[in-house]
Amino acid sequence: MGSRTSRGGRTVTVRRAVARDAKRLTRLVRGSGAYAGMYAAAVAGYRVGPDYIEAHRVFVAVDGDEQGGRVLGFYSLVLDPPELDLLFVADEAQGRGIGRLLVEHMKSQARAAGLDHVAVVSHPPAEDFYHRVGAVRTGTAPANPPAVPWDRPAFEFRIPSP
Repeated sequence: MGSRTSRGGRTVTVRRAVARDAKRLTRLVRGSGAYAGMYAAAVAGYRVGPDYIEAHRVFVAVDGDEQGGRVLGFYSLVLDPPELDLLFVADEAQGRGIGRLLVEHMKSQARAAGLDHVAVVSHPPAEDFYHRVGAVRTGTAPANPPAVPWDRPAFEFRIPSP
């Protein structure tokens, strides 16, 4: 069972991703408006496969019920080393608090796993978002051509003990 919250009068459920979500998550990544133009190469061939979903803590925010709802966003928490590997919100769902909801959910998962911090290397246009949701800037991840030919801001979420 996932966690539910109301966003803009609609119910949003955050649940664990399953293998059959892989194609929808891949479409969300590849279709992200945040990766248009000069950033397109970073996601052009990206794939969120069933194997990735099985290996990591991937959670999906869906509109409505857990199984049949429209995917609004998702994140992936890697435990070792602790990293928020992916965080995407569908273009049409941005500005509705979905990203903040996913970050809060991720932090609760990290706390439950005994982590005291979670690193994240941000897409440059998402830097302000990470500041707003409480991440602390820790440095810069250098470019990694050809897919990522630009430097990226690095952050850390500090996870307080319960």
